[in-house]
Amino acid sequence: MNDAPRPGDPGRNAYLAEGNAKQARKRAAADALVRDGDGRLLLVNPTYKDGWDLPGGMAEANEPPDAALRRELREELSLDITSLRFLCVDWVEPHGPWDDYLGFVFDAGVLSPEQAAKLKPCDEEISEHGFFDVTEALRLLPDRQRARAQQALKVLDDGIPRYLRNGVPC
Repeated sequence: MNDAPRPGDPGRNAYLAEGNAKQARKRAAADALVRDGDGRLLLVNPTYKDGWDLPGGMAEANEPPDAALRRELREELSLDITSLRFLCVDWVEPHGPWDDYLGFVFDAGVLSPEQAAKLKPCDEEISEHGFFDVTEALRLLPDRQRARAQQALKVLDDGIPRYLRNGVPC
């Protein structure tokens, strides 16, 4: 017999809150494909890890991934993006000291020459940025992010969003 309080019963919210506190929490990251008029990809060079990265970052507690991405772009590059299009989400297994997480990639569109010229790192987490042709950009990205970026680029071509596990379509 189920002793769970029914809707409207006193104590139901406390019961649900207790269950919520015991459930797994997932970290989430959100990155962007940002391009210039020549089709080159924007990459950033983080100061806190080796290698280049797609612009974006980790979501804060209870922050939607798209809002996290907009916040990160604004904080790190003074870039305000109004329109985002979902491309893929990647479940990444636990690795090193990290638990699993969900890595979202959104299309942030093509910047005008004026927007691209105004970009500048404005956060100590980013040492530099640059636009790279796709082949070079993929070469510069770490393995995990390269796999995710390759799949996101395929979505730009075929319009079919993807769910990935460790960078591989399911």
